[in-house]
Amino acid sequence: MNGGVETRRALLRQGAAAVAVVLCPASARAQVSEGREILDRVEKLLWGSTVRGDYEMTITTPRWQRTLGLKVWMERPKRSFVRIVSPAKEAGIGSLRIGGEMWNYLPNVERIVKIPPSMMLQPWMGSDFTNDDLVKQSSILDDYTHKVLSVAVQEGVDVLQIEATPKPDAAVVWGRIVYWVRRADTMPLKQEFFSERGERVRVLSFSDIRPVGGRVLPTRWEMRPDAKPGNATTIVLKDALFNQPVEDEVFSQRNLQKK
Repeated sequence: MNGGVETRRALLRQGAAAVAVVLCPASARAQVSEGREILDRVEKLLWGSTVRGDYEMTITTPRWQRTLGLKVWMERPKRSFVRIVSPAKEAGIGSLRIGGEMWNYLPNVERIVKIPPSMMLQPWMGSDFTNDDLVKQSSILDDYTHKVLSVAVQEGVDVLQIEATPKPDAAVVWGRIVYWVRRADTMPLKQEFFSERGERVRVLSFSDIRPVGGRVLPTRWEMRPDAKPGNATTIVLKDALFNQPVEDEVFSQRNLQKK
């Protein structure tokens, strides 16, 4: 009798272990799938498949402030082009990215400078955004894996915390990125960027949600570096056209040198 009871208990334990083995990976896969799906929606909201946009960048430090007018063309995830249109002193400066290569054009010296991968973390035009940020060389969807960390209630709404960690062979600049996204409409609220050592380096906050280009999205993006109190760079979306074809000529070194 005791032998029969022990046998049944052993079978139950084995069954429970088998269920755990089956369910845990499935749960993990679902979590990863949900994280990637949400960030895909965020990227499509902010950029679409293509975007032609007018932006204003204001760089603030404890000693000075300046504002740049920008025109941006982006064909995700392959090609990007950014042109400074104001003020006159910086007008004509441009950045071009095709695949994994990037170039800056300096009209004052009529020179194109190729940016090596080691400089993708360098500030773009003295701002708190990097070269990688402006031309979106790395892809949050292709170069990272994704996981929903938690759900928190903020101001009465559910907010998802999603962690993106680099794939082993990905040439990226961050150790991990944590997104804060409204659950109901996948509206991005904040991004936190961490170094490979696990230290938080900077925070990007999204606000001023309103209609632009036929969609409702955050139109004010503020980047604050943790190591530089008093520094901030704000990008304001003025106008945009999404998901319309962009001519190949836009993404060329010839266009980069146009005045």
